Amino acid sequence: MQLRNIGHSTLKVSALGLGCMGMSEFYGPQREEESIATIHRALDLGVNFLDTADAYGRGDNEKLVGRAIKGRRDQVVLATKFGNMRDEEGRFLGINGRPEYVRQACEASLRRLQREMIDLYYQHRVDRTVPIEETVGAMSRLVEEGKVRFLGLSEAAPSTIRRAHSTHPISALQTEYSLWSRDPEEQILPLCKELGITFVAYSPLGRGFLTGRFERPEDLAPDDWRRNSPRFQGENFARNLELVRRVEQIAAKKGAKPSQLTLAWVLEQGEGIVPIPGTASRAHLEENLAALKLSLTSHDLAQLNEAAPQGAAAGDRYAEGAMKVVNG
Repeated sequence: MQLRNIGHSTLKVSALGLGCMGMSEFYGPQREEESIATIHRALDLGVNFLDTADAYGRGDNEKLVGRAIKGRRDQVVLATKFGNMRDEEGRFLGINGRPEYVRQACEASLRRLQREMIDLYYQHRVDRTVPIEETVGAMSRLVEEGKVRFLGLSEAAPSTIRRAHSTHPISALQTEYSLWSRDPEEQILPLCKELGITFVAYSPLGRGFLTGRFERPEDLAPDDWRRNSPRFQGENFARNLELVRRVEQIAAKKGAKPSQLTLAWVLEQGEGIVPIPGTASRAHLEENLAALKLSLTSHDLAQLNEAAPQGAAAGDRYAEGAMKVVNG
């Protein structure tokens, strides 16, 4: 397994991580047995970087991951996140970055994960009502106490990242990045390189759209969260499908699947980037990992950049309400 260093840390993680969110919520019916088998298979194949959050399944995802890695914790670099508050029915209650909540959230995550320490602890979304210095200051105290090893932010704006990093070294910045979500290339990726922060790319397969598995919105399960995403709706879906078809044509010439080509493209964007494609399927996991063996030429990269330039995707990444809390 190829390894990549996490900035300002002693962590070495697999070049492809595993996003665990969909194992507990959002993407249709859950299959716990297969999800745990997928985590075990990932560890067997050298994937050591697992990503979860307290908001996924209202804590259930952390519990699942905790059960799955029991007895194998020395093989895992575990990342989780806090800040998105939800009630028992799953409704979003807002973002909380208050120092006292940071501690409460961390201790609750540790209990669910059945661990004494979290390797990489992110603020999931920035609380704009609390100075980032106060939130990160509280996170740094968790490091001093041995509850957390290293710190990260998710979906933060450049100015926020700089202020946070001046308070305590930020090791990783997690943001959506793929062939149809290339906005980070403008400011975020250059800033991460400047500050030595690893960029963790979530949804590098465009929430599954770039795999070519979906032909129409009805292919999604009735309770699949993606039905609410602007990119999966109406005319946007049709326009985005044209983008996928272009990627499929390039992949076919390489003898690869579009998912593999898409992940290989992200990996080629720099050693400081670690994609964390999510899946709850061993078959899809193994398909994704084959991207590590796919070599892209300068011609391949030029073709992909032409097929999916910045701004090529139709529709916002999230619905209007959720878009208001990114880039905080």
